[in-house]
Amino acid sequence: MIDYEVLRIVWWCLVGVLLIGFAVTDGFDLGVGALLTLIGKNDKERRVMINTIGPHWDGNQVWFITAGGAIFAAWPMIYATAFSGFYLALALTLIALWMRPIGFDYRSKLPNPQWRKAWDWALFAGGIIPSLIFGVAFGNLLLGVPFEMDNTLRSTYTGSFFGLLTPFALIAGLLSVAILLNHGATWLQMKTDGFIAVRARAVSIVLSLVGVLLFVLAGIWVAFLDGFVITSAVDTIATSNPLKKEVAVEAGAWLNNYRDYPLTIIAPVLGVVAGLACAFFSKRGNGGMAFVSSALFIAGVILTAGMSMFPFLMPSITMPNASLTVWDATSSHLTLNVMFIVACIFVPIVLSYTAYSFYVMRGRIKNDDLDQSHTIY
Repeated sequence: MIDYEVLRIVWWCLVGVLLIGFAVTDGFDLGVGALLTLIGKNDKERRVMINTIGPHWDGNQVWFITAGGAIFAAWPMIYATAFSGFYLALALTLIALWMRPIGFDYRSKLPNPQWRKAWDWALFAGGIIPSLIFGVAFGNLLLGVPFEMDNTLRSTYTGSFFGLLTPFALIAGLLSVAILLNHGATWLQMKTDGFIAVRARAVSIVLSLVGVLLFVLAGIWVAFLDGFVITSAVDTIATSNPLKKEVAVEAGAWLNNYRDYPLTIIAPVLGVVAGLACAFFSKRGNGGMAFVSSALFIAGVILTAGMSMFPFLMPSITMPNASLTVWDATSSHLTLNVMFIVACIFVPIVLSYTAYSFYVMRGRIKNDDLDQSHTIY
């Protein structure tokens, strides 16, 4: 059996990989949906846009489901605390995500322009709302979540929904919107031609640069934020109990890992360089490299958040000692070991069929393709 401390690190890495996988694959689905009314100027163009993601969107959601399942299995305290505290925000996210399968299917049922326009806006909501909420959630993790924990390890959320909408959290939300919509624009560059591709290139240039600007602004802001530091000794192989440590709140503490582990600076550098590269390749009309750069931009942003917070997963602003970390919020040694074996089997399978589906469905979607019998939207 693998050492408990190693497994805790491994699962931190695996959940990060799953979150990045979700953001990179399902991210362009969300982006295309949110850009539907901006880039698509008529029904045919919007149908082309929808059909670029039609073969992939439901398969891509496997990453979202898998990430949620992994958090439940590996970090049950995170799952319990987040789903109770962020209940309304998560409910809005799920309702918005429901708009996508319903919208994709129902939009094509009637040729009525008003009917289709209404579903276009539903698909817009299904893309923009989750993108915003995901970023706001990450912003609140960096700020600290208002929850407390009693002696039975039962968590109680002490904040409110509107309390999550702080200026920094909204900046993080706008960053998430910018990078995911940009990802959708780079996807359209690869998968379409004509006016759609031209508009997508213009949108990608703007969103890439806006994303880099917001990322840098958020980074400067984080440097002055109150971060969290464990001040007591930590037993990395002990049974999970968040109350057996002491935590201090210190200004600028989220930058400590970059000082102590200099290689972690690769994450924010990757984010900035990849974002600028995305704008460059979009300007040059190289959709493939723009898409790869966008994916690396997303990975850099998520990795930066993870590297900054480690070992914290969900710090508590109202009861810092109850903050949940990699060392005290995990499942048992046996559970992590069994789940690791399961992940080693199924994650490669998901990667394989995802790659295969992209290979089979390669190529651009054109207006003429809408008349083919295999077109479903």
